[in-house]
Amino acid sequence: MTFTLDEVRAQTYKARDAWWTVWLVDPLAGRLVVITANRTSITPNQITWGAFLLGLAAAGCFLRAEWPWLVAGALLYHLSFVLDCMDGKIARLKGTGTVLGGWLDYVFDRIRVLTCTLALMWGQYQATGQEVYLLLGVAVVFLDMLRYVDALQIAKVRRQMRTRLRRALAETAPDADLATGVPGGMPGGVLGEDADLDAEENRVRTPEELAAAAAPRVRPGDQVDLQEEFRSRFTGYLRIRDRLRDHRVRTHLVSGIEFQMAVFIIGPLTGQIIPVTVGAAALLLVFEAAIMYKLWLSSRDFARALARTQEMAM
Repeated sequence: MTFTLDEVRAQTYKARDAWWTVWLVDPLAGRLVVITANRTSITPNQITWGAFLLGLAAAGCFLRAEWPWLVAGALLYHLSFVLDCMDGKIARLKGTGTVLGGWLDYVFDRIRVLTCTLALMWGQYQATGQEVYLLLGVAVVFLDMLRYVDALQIAKVRRQMRTRLRRALAETAPDADLATGVPGGMPGGVLGEDADLDAEENRVRTPEELAAAAAPRVRPGDQVDLQEEFRSRFTGYLRIRDRLRDHRVRTHLVSGIEFQMAVFIIGPLTGQIIPVTVGAAALLLVFEAAIMYKLWLSSRDFARALARTQEMAM
């Protein structure tokens, strides 16, 4: 079977992704996937190993500390990330993904970040004697861990809210459609369109899921919007979000991906590792705080929706 670039885009690109991935990775990764899938028998796990080894090579370059080596390390890190995006695309395209492959991908990502952080900051400390690089190293590792742990926990909380609302609605109206959480003939869909967090919204939907999401099963006015309070407070957000969505870019503009690229690519290329790392860390914390604030507002919407559902059941 021969795959085209359009098929790769349709079947493997995420509905929304980091702007760095959308604009600086996918254009290259998509074309490499076409070549790799059509002309080789390379497996996703082999690509995962290749990305990991390139990440270690980038760390070796960072350890040398001199600017030409920093440039080489930045380029290798970017190439490593391109391969890291390719393995999942090929797995989805050919249906060859495995549980082990997903585990390797996640673990290798964390090891790559840790190794490159240690190499970059230790190399700069050895070259300059500035202890601030050691502090930056600790901060980078901590923030990388915080981002990924936080994303998993917030996604878990959102799933729990959706599940509780679905169950409450089902108890209120026995003919409820549990797929959408909408009881027949009764207002009260469970999800607002922003309910999914990054960890879920970035998952590639199957054709069946896409078709189900597009089906006009619920009138917009019937949905319980778990982002209602957020939308009312930040009316301009919807315009920005829609413009970004037109380009597949998520509104979380500085996530773990952009943070990594700032530290391991932009900083070394510009020779401004300290200011770039500090700036990226500050922006990451701002966006993480925004996500927490948005979740808090969602919890208030959830409590009100649950209370209304329970009142209807009385």
